[in-house]
Amino acid sequence: MILVLTGPTASGKSKIAISLARKLNGVVINADAFQVYQELNIATAKPTPEERAMVPHLLFDFVPLDHDYSVAEYQLDLRRTLQEVEKEGKVAIIAGGTGLYLRAGLYDYSFEEEPTKVDMSSYDSLSDQELYDKLVDIDPDAAKAIHPNNRIRVRRAIEIYLTTGKKKSDIEKEQRHEPLFDVRFFALEKERAPLYQRVEQRVEEMFEEGLVEEDLALIQKYGRTPHAFQAIGVKELLPYLDGAKSLEECKEDIKLATRHYVKRQETFFRHQFPVIWVKDEQDILNALSESK
Repeated sequence: MILVLTGPTASGKSKIAISLARKLNGVVINADAFQVYQELNIATAKPTPEERAMVPHLLFDFVPLDHDYSVAEYQLDLRRTLQEVEKEGKVAIIAGGTGLYLRAGLYDYSFEEEPTKVDMSSYDSLSDQELYDKLVDIDPDAAKAIHPNNRIRVRRAIEIYLTTGKKKSDIEKEQRHEPLFDVRFFALEKERAPLYQRVEQRVEEMFEEGLVEEDLALIQKYGRTPHAFQAIGVKELLPYLDGAKSLEECKEDIKLATRHYVKRQETFFRHQFPVIWVKDEQDILNALSESK
């Protein structure tokens, strides 16, 4: 059996996933794009070593931070992991809020070979907003699913169109709309106001746990180019390191970026997956019991 436990950031997925795994003889499999990376712990709210010791946790904390881990790699890793979990007779509980990872891993999501490469250097000098505006002109549907500041994904969507002649959104629409596996999708539904309050609290806790010190050490070690540093909680601190903003201003930027991310996640889950929206763990157990 495969369960997907998704929902917006700070909704409590990790704790419920661990509890379900303990009750169902399961393992927790990561579906968060940044929790795959080693060393980047506080900004990604990665499960602690103590939490990971409670039940098996797979696809967490295994990618070197200077490697640009791709969705295609995750697709292969997830499917291989699901096969291994099935052989062991355990329940796979996929937990995380990166919708694209879930779609690529569980659906017929193909990565076409690109026949030619195009020169993208003319886009390098554009600001994030200017680059995003280019994508809006080319593929407005794809632009709706990508944050304007996520320069890597915006640039990639433009490159797909220029190299294949197809819009990224059209390619995705051609994919199979049914999962390739017997899977149940659950999403945690939280009222917006309490969830935002939890976001605020989590950001404060991240700073208390040493977010600034961790980010600074990693930037000094790896520079600013790793894709992993697109994680919320890293890129917003760069103006502070440059002396352009105060620490308090950057903290507020992290809170704002997280709230915006929550909205995008909820929209994506409602339109992309056949989710059962639940309030807590008991709702999930009740739904599983009723389906037997």
